[in-house]
Amino acid sequence: MLATTFISLQGFWFALLGVLWAGFFVLEGFDFGVGMLMRFIGRDDGERKAVIGTIEPVWDGNEVWLIVAGGATFAAFPSWYATLFSGYYIVFFLILLGLIFRGVAIEYRARREEQRWRSAWEIAILLGSAVPAFLWGVVFANVIHGVPISSSGEFTGGLLDLFGGYAILGGFVSLTLFAFHGAVFLTLRTKGKVRERAKLAATLLALPALSLVIVIFNRSAAASGAVDGKWIAAAVLAGIAGLLLALSLGLARRDRDGFAFAATALAVCSTVASFFVGLYPSVLVSSTSAANNLTAFSTSSSHHTLWVMTIVALIFTPVVLVYQGWTYWVFRARLRGDPLPGTTGSGGTSSRSSG
Repeated sequence: MLATTFISLQGFWFALLGVLWAGFFVLEGFDFGVGMLMRFIGRDDGERKAVIGTIEPVWDGNEVWLIVAGGATFAAFPSWYATLFSGYYIVFFLILLGLIFRGVAIEYRARREEQRWRSAWEIAILLGSAVPAFLWGVVFANVIHGVPISSSGEFTGGLLDLFGGYAILGGFVSLTLFAFHGAVFLTLRTKGKVRERAKLAATLLALPALSLVIVIFNRSAAASGAVDGKWIAAAVLAGIAGLLLALSLGLARRDRDGFAFAATALAVCSTVASFFVGLYPSVLVSSTSAANNLTAFSTSSSHHTLWVMTIVALIFTPVVLVYQGWTYWVFRARLRGDPLPGTTGSGGTSSRSSG
């Protein structure tokens, strides 16, 4: 039955939204991780230049995935978008504020030589990475666990309803997962002492990330009370995510940096896939009554709108993927922590060696 309901335009766009969110969390996830770890892995100005230089050419491009995911939600499922964004307005505002602070901090950190100036902007990068990383977990945990929704599809709760125990657990899941993802990314993109510290950070973060992923899925399965095809599929995907996280740590410790990063990226994708499979056909669960759940079919746009969107997506999505892949290929060089003499740029010295 699950496969049958997915064979529809609503099912296609729900799945495509899962792909868009997975892409955002894979790419922006390591940006968050790098930002959170910069002051811990970089011990001096030169090393911090190298750390932030790993994401400086790509962080703004990675955020495009968020814009596309939000726009696609609005166009394909306008009622879902309306309830979600009205109910989570404060949370989304805090996420946006964090992203703005981080972007400004990345650009302004190297404008002056004073250490106090740079330290202040580095703290802004840390907070602008950690706050959104945590809040995204809160948002998605609430989507699947449930928030107060009336029979008319309106959010009837308050801000405190969005920060229950399960939601906070979801926040820590995303926070630790992105930190681990960022540490593995830094082992791939840096060298020397910076890389060694990133490798140590990945080792320390692997167990918390793996444990929290397992815990939140068990909580989700227990809360649903259902043992059916979709929850079996979700359980398999969550198990795959856990195995990939463990594999990534093993590969990172053996200096197989590229494979380690691929494993963490796939772990993030598998975690997102587990979430979307477990949620479907609902798009927002109501804690008031199951009858008030918003579904992909009750919140979707017209058939014509979805059909036109599908044609556009099939044409332009491959173009965007190729372009972004080319960007990462151009900026694939490793960075080391030596400061560039006579410059105040925010990138480190590069080397074309890779591993």
